[in-house]
Amino acid sequence: MTSSTGTTSASVSSRASHSSFLILHGWQNHRPEGHWQRWLAGELTARGGRVAYPQLPAPDDPQLETWLGQLHDLLAQEGEAGDGRERVIVCHSLAVLLWLHAVARGGVRADRVLLVAPPSSEVLAGYEEVAGFAPPKVTAEQVAAAAGETRLVAADDDPYCPGGAAGEYGLPLGLDTDVVPGGAHLDLDAGYGPWPSVLDWCLDPRVRMTARTP
Repeated sequence: MTSSTGTTSASVSSRASHSSFLILHGWQNHRPEGHWQRWLAGELTARGGRVAYPQLPAPDDPQLETWLGQLHDLLAQEGEAGDGRERVIVCHSLAVLLWLHAVARGGVRADRVLLVAPPSSEVLAGYEEVAGFAPPKVTAEQVAAAAGETRLVAADDDPYCPGGAAGEYGLPLGLDTDVVPGGAHLDLDAGYGPWPSVLDWCLDPRVRMTARTP
């Protein structure tokens, strides 16, 4: 039996069991049932992956410094395990900005990072609760140094990034980018419950991200 990536079920399960996954949510996200991140956590766990999918503090009124402290604690806990697993981080929405702030300050490292649907600087500035997460002064070199591979995934019609994440983040930061047609914010409201493409990427970094099928 083969997966959609063309690799065998045994090989993808083996990759999952040799990897650790940190899944980070965005603003106002209380890890609802049905959201693709909760679905992904279950799928990776079932395949033997070590998965952390924490509820970040005060998601309705997040504080950058608090979230950064939580991120560093989570990475430190993984580092203390010391078992050499591949470290994969999956960020959605505001968590993308969390990761970029951490990268700009230094001291974080992963093997692979997936950045999904970051909001634009203009949108962030319009909400007092998240204005403090405005994009930091981070360079493509810093992003490349923080992870062996960083992939950006965004829709071509995201209302939270009207100009397009490919132009606002992908090009300036030199990111490998997949654009999903008609995916809006790639969240539960846009129909992104189960999303096979994100699971396939977690199991095989060669996979190109695509829209979920109805």
